[in-house]
Amino acid sequence: FQPSPLLLYSLLGLWSVLAPRRGVPVCVRFRLPVAVRARWLAGVGAQAATRVERRHDITGDSAQHEGAMRFQELVETRSEGDIEVKIFANNSLGDDVQVAQQMQFGAVQAAPIPTAKLSGFNKQLQLIDLPFLFPSREVAYEFLDGPVGERVLGGLRDAGFEPAMFWESGFKQMTCDMAVHEPADLEGAKFRVMESPLLIAQYQAVGANPVPIAFSETYTALQQGVVDCQENPLVSISQMKFYEVQDYLMLSNHGYLGTAFIFSKVWFDKLPQAQQDILMTAAREAGAYQRERSAAREQCYLDGIKDAGGTEVIELTDARKQAFRDAMDPVYDEFGGILGADLMQATREELARLSDGQ
Repeated sequence: FQPSPLLLYSLLGLWSVLAPRRGVPVCVRFRLPVAVRARWLAGVGAQAATRVERRHDITGDSAQHEGAMRFQELVETRSEGDIEVKIFANNSLGDDVQVAQQMQFGAVQAAPIPTAKLSGFNKQLQLIDLPFLFPSREVAYEFLDGPVGERVLGGLRDAGFEPAMFWESGFKQMTCDMAVHEPADLEGAKFRVMESPLLIAQYQAVGANPVPIAFSETYTALQQGVVDCQENPLVSISQMKFYEVQDYLMLSNHGYLGTAFIFSKVWFDKLPQAQQDILMTAAREAGAYQRERSAAREQCYLDGIKDAGGTEVIELTDARKQAFRDAMDPVYDEFGGILGADLMQATREELARLSDGQ
């Protein structure tokens, strides 16, 4: 008999709960992380319902959280209580990569995770992070929900995930300690990026010094001058309060931050077909709602940043956006081989078709 890691973890958790009654000194008792220990305790005596721990990386005041609550409502209603959804916001179960690793063996069951963070599990997901890939939200949605998007998303199955659809954080903007109007303004700037080879190459192309820093550590890094700039959608700039420690916000729409809503495959595959159908349908319906709320909230986030009064907002003109597009264009050639010539060709053809239809 070879006990699974999860079984051992649970037995150790049980021992940590019972140890005080057996006189085991506190200093040598095994202690589960607080969030994990609470999750284990909540599951004791409550095994009748299928439990879904659904996590995301932003605060409760966000479209991600609204989407999570819609998912919870749909699943619990349609399953008539047979599936229980618990929402963990603001990285309370760990950062994106840590959660993805937990999902591979079923410790977390569902999460929307940025494509850049999942590129280590499937390199083709870097496609979504190419600079200036999508001209509009409408094109982005049609592309991601179409054959090329489905192809890229489906590649996550081999890494231990069951993908549902792409959710979003939105188009990315830049914030800096200095005004940025053209690529030359970023020469030598220390620029915080996610841990992504493509994003690192993107800012090297404009002469910046990209520095991978965890999302949860970005505010402090900006505050202490470890980095000068960062990129994120308005929801993150607002809700993580990056604008408090940055003098300028550049509205550039230079990239799209999509999130892949995925289930743990090892967990999902063990569920009855009826429960799989409920979860998958709910994830897609909640994703459509999440996109709507994401777009609707952006002006409110921007107004809040302006009203705070400490950050100057610069809207880049089309000509200046084109200058950044031209400067970042070498990234397409650099990563074309990694993504695959056939995928790049399919992407160009699909985007041309969708753009012509606008």
